[in-house]
Amino acid sequence: MKIIHLDSGREMRGGQWQVLQLIEALAVAGHEQVLLARVEAPLARQVKIPVRSFTSAWKERGDVFHAHDARSHSLAALTLRRPLVVARRVAFPVKNAWKYRLADCYIAVSEAVAEELRRAGVAEGRIRVVYDGVAEMPRSTRTGPVIAVASDDPMKGSALIRESGVECTFTSDLRRDLATASALLYITHQEGLGSAALLAMAAGVPVIASRVGGLPEIVKDGETGVLVENTVAAIRGAVAGEGKWCGSGSCCDTWWRRR
Repeated sequence: MKIIHLDSGREMRGGQWQVLQLIEALAVAGHEQVLLARVEAPLARQVKIPVRSFTSAWKERGDVFHAHDARSHSLAALTLRRPLVVARRVAFPVKNAWKYRLADCYIAVSEAVAEELRRAGVAEGRIRVVYDGVAEMPRSTRTGPVIAVASDDPMKGSALIRESGVECTFTSDLRRDLATASALLYITHQEGLGSAALLAMAAGVPVIASRVGGLPEIVKDGETGVLVENTVAAIRGAVAGEGKWCGSGSCCDTWWRRR
């Protein structure tokens, strides 16, 4: 089978790591693959399959087209690439309903995302929920600071974390800094699932996360982490008490090992 992947990302964020892992797994299974992407993007430099310009979609031929983000979805829909599989990773309401009539299958990363697709009129039979997966991580020493993912996206919670005044180090290299992190503070106003939270669990790092979107599907409050409301008081209380509810970090990898 020949699979054409489309990804328009400029950075190596959670979605791009999922694309990379999928491409590697499909290669092991023996499938022919091509990636249509920004040729200067980190994902394009890391994959070991042919990479072509994102704008060449109209002339590509394959057995399946897999769009991995909103811009790729639009391009594949406009150029009538079929059969078309679309990965949806965000939990905000669908805005451009027209293109959601032009795909054969939607992969939602959580039930929260699937529900938004249903609200947009996507038939149940065209939706599949497939949770993100992450590779095994070295066990964290938990000798370092509480960390949070650095982001200037206003829908992420960086401003709220700073307002809370908790001691927290913002990281631009999560995999590196999980090696010593004492906890991951994952505050956000909207989230499809939260692959960073899964990565922290894989390293045995306690997760303190907002009670929004798909996060409650993977962070079980008091069991695999702590869920908080997006208030200064709630964030302060959770960070102050993280050592009490998860002293060893052993609870935090329970969920991902079961998947």
